[in-house]
Amino acid sequence: MAALARLPLTHSLPTILNPSLFLRPSLSFASYLHRSPSRSVSPILSSSQPQGESNASIVGDLLDYLNESWTQFHATAEAKRQLLAAGFDHLSENEDWKLKPGGRYFFTRNMSCLVAFAVGEKYVPGNGFHAIAAHTDSPCLKLKPKSASSKSGYLMVNVQTYGGGLWHTWFDRDLSVAGRAIVRASDGSFVHRLVKVKRPLLRVPTLAIHLDRTVNSEGFKPNLETQLVPLLATKPDEISADSKDKIASPSSKDAHHPLLMQILSDDLNCKAEDIVSLELNICDTQPSCLGGANNEFIFSGRLDNLASSFCALRALIDSCASSESLSSEHDIRMIALFDNEEVGSDSCQGAGAPTMFQAMRRIVSSLGNEQVTECTFDRAIRKSFLVSADMAHGVHPNFAEKHEENHRPQIHKGLVIKHNANQRYATSGITSFLFKEVAKLHDLPIQEFVVRNDMGCGSTIGPILASGVGVRTVDCGIAQLSMHSVREICGTDDIDIAYRHFKAFYQSFSSVDRKLTVDD
Repeated sequence: MAALARLPLTHSLPTILNPSLFLRPSLSFASYLHRSPSRSVSPILSSSQPQGESNASIVGDLLDYLNESWTQFHATAEAKRQLLAAGFDHLSENEDWKLKPGGRYFFTRNMSCLVAFAVGEKYVPGNGFHAIAAHTDSPCLKLKPKSASSKSGYLMVNVQTYGGGLWHTWFDRDLSVAGRAIVRASDGSFVHRLVKVKRPLLRVPTLAIHLDRTVNSEGFKPNLETQLVPLLATKPDEISADSKDKIASPSSKDAHHPLLMQILSDDLNCKAEDIVSLELNICDTQPSCLGGANNEFIFSGRLDNLASSFCALRALIDSCASSESLSSEHDIRMIALFDNEEVGSDSCQGAGAPTMFQAMRRIVSSLGNEQVTECTFDRAIRKSFLVSADMAHGVHPNFAEKHEENHRPQIHKGLVIKHNANQRYATSGITSFLFKEVAKLHDLPIQEFVVRNDMGCGSTIGPILASGVGVRTVDCGIAQLSMHSVREICGTDDIDIAYRHFKAFYQSFSSVDRKLTVDD
């Protein structure tokens, strides 16, 4: 594709920008650029920009989203906030839905899964859904139901490993806790609350080299049960008397350290005894930021897969932002952000549950009224198309041999379509062609990936959803490095390209799909 030749190897921001400006999560990269009228625009944003569309970058907004979304619960809550601000109506799965063409809606499940959709004003029953699916969870450490323990004069916090993390990267990091709590209200009811302790609270220290002389030659292989245990504080009998009352020793009935419960109650502004349930992740406190000599990288935790989730969210919101944007649309634009992908998706809030397809059926039923027959939903699925968006393996400069030589995705060169003959990805020749045609129509770069035959292949929610009801699906992702590390890397240009590709999918897929005949 000709557009590939025009792609910059690095982001074209001035090298004189001070990287320290981007370490504060409260400072948006976009707001900084507003204050810098002399900045240059990246060629990928200018040369291929369709007339009439904005060339503004969403990278700063992504940084804000990442810094807000320490957990899947916070990511869902932030997506909810943005949808409400954009005028989407909040639905409840427990109530009847009264939908109408031109309407924009969303609902959450477990406050870790979210489905949002916009109905075209020319929609008729049996028309299809154009959906993008991603996931809100990332590999992390989670507190055990009973986390309080002590070792050698320290208060420790016992954790579980969630997903396939690179656990050695969690050592010697400034960590804290975030997640959700169920809090008893003054009237005796129970309230769902989010909690995030922003200051460094925990740490998993490595063993000194003097006590492990072979670590560099034989590798660092910690026991995940006994050696991946964060320390919280020193025990009361080894600190000053003034602090003993505040840091009470746990009793046999305490599931978590009283000190930790006090910190959480301060953040929640409630009494510690009113916290009746907790679901907490261990989180890295270092903010997401720009990196690289030209600020061409994003350094952050949870890029897999919050980067995809945010690009999908913004593409949906922006594709129907104006009153005219849905006026000629015949189909339904949708996003589905699931939890628990990193552990197989088999949960009520995961892609293995029929959440999205139940929603589709309800949408068809609500919009169809008396026009709905038993095959209306089936016809809608046949006309539908799903983009499964999950991060992709960019070629590592120090381990290039780990990639098949003709399929080495590079950062800054566009979305990666993932192929696997054994259906670990749901991409087919047809779905790949259609997605590439959308890119071609908008002059967007695209890459392709297959894993080496002598290596294992991960999977995504794509095959799960494709096989659920038989919806056409393509698997794609943004190229990244350090996948499943506590700190990951992707390219700034690729965020904007993914956003524009997803937005183009919503705006142009119908016209592309009508040109193809397969099962006539």
